[in-house]
Amino acid sequence: MDPQHRNIVIIGGGVMGCTTAYFLSRHPKFDPALHTITLLEAATIAAGASGKAGGLLGLWAYPQCLVPLSYRLHRELAEEHDGAERWGYRRVEAGSVGAVVKSADLKSRPDQRDVQPAISAPANSTPQSPAGGLPIQSILSEEAKPKDWEKLPKQDEKAAGLLTASPLPPDLDWINADLINHYEEMGAAGLSDTAQVHPFHFTNAMADLAREKGVVIKIGAKVVKINQTKAGVQSVEYEDRSETLAGTGTATNRFVHGVTDVVVTAGPWTGRLLPRSKIETLRAHSVVYEANISPFAVFTDIQLPTDYVPEHRASKGQKRKHRGNVDPEIYSRPGNEVYACGEPDSSVPLPETADLVQCDEAQCDDLIAYIGTISPVLGAAPIKAKQACYLPRHMRFGEERSPLIGQTSVPGLWLAAGHTCWGIQNGPGTGYLMAELLLDGVAKSADIGVLDPKKFKV
Repeated sequence: MDPQHRNIVIIGGGVMGCTTAYFLSRHPKFDPALHTITLLEAATIAAGASGKAGGLLGLWAYPQCLVPLSYRLHRELAEEHDGAERWGYRRVEAGSVGAVVKSADLKSRPDQRDVQPAISAPANSTPQSPAGGLPIQSILSEEAKPKDWEKLPKQDEKAAGLLTASPLPPDLDWINADLINHYEEMGAAGLSDTAQVHPFHFTNAMADLAREKGVVIKIGAKVVKINQTKAGVQSVEYEDRSETLAGTGTATNRFVHGVTDVVVTAGPWTGRLLPRSKIETLRAHSVVYEANISPFAVFTDIQLPTDYVPEHRASKGQKRKHRGNVDPEIYSRPGNEVYACGEPDSSVPLPETADLVQCDEAQCDDLIAYIGTISPVLGAAPIKAKQACYLPRHMRFGEERSPLIGQTSVPGLWLAAGHTCWGIQNGPGTGYLMAELLLDGVAKSADIGVLDPKKFKV
């Protein structure tokens, strides 16, 4: 084999895999006569968290060794490929609101639905069902005792320190100002350091642009084994599910031979392929509204009445699932769409593939009900989707650590995973650095030594 030849296999069609493929195919040293790039995805592009995340971008995100590069690349990609139109890139304001809801406030609300079934979503919106067209499975929570609300790890201490008290902005008119006891702007004063994309459209655009440059993308290719020796990687075995997903046949095992490099960007499934990575999972639920509201990303802290029970639970004789305060996050999007997410859970194990993820509809209904207590506009808005996905977390000794980016102890085996809730924000930076590592042999654009998998004996 020509020593300059590279046969690169990327495992995973989420934002990490697709941006890695994109930047590899546009690297100055990329030569289609010498370099072969194949991306294997078990379901479809952006079938997991990369299609069901919020898409918030912030210079105040973490880890800081990666964030500035990735935030800048998001802007540059949008400028080069019409991201504003193609995947909804835009700057937004972000803030944190504290609300106290009393029983009298709930009684005085105008009539609105507490929960509404999801309507069919247009083709260019967030998918209502998992990729592949398989139906979402719903499981009702039957917990007898309320539990404390668990927070998503969105802000670290540095980000929380950027909160600055300010009046509720006049155009944040979709929240009931009478219930708000404080509003704090997120980010550094006077700086445009928060933006957003639609993650499903962004990830698919990266895949399409990579394909235009010769990257081979195989859908329905579930990797089952990375064959390797002490000298390095040799081949990749995958289960071809394409006919199974299409309902026209059964799965067949196939191989990619003569592999020189394998890049594992399988998100929460990374731990299945590389147990030493210590990538664990956390399920997160979200809903998508059909509503046209001002462009804000809002982090909430809602104190509910002790006797408040959402109607969907009260009608079944259930108690409220959460006691104390709850903190849904709400992001308006272009195209008459609003995304909201709630607490994570670990009650259902990670399934084999993203198209088999279960959505607990009752948890989505909790989220809808809680948001409706402070936002009459969203309380009456149609629901386009109820969904769930799994976040990949790099865990060590019971604590969450930064993502892992770089070569493992096995020659030719690379890793880019564990980005938790900041995967979309840090996707371009990760893909850009992986392209540098593979084709330059060193990460030139950021110092990511602390993210080196070998530091953690991977």
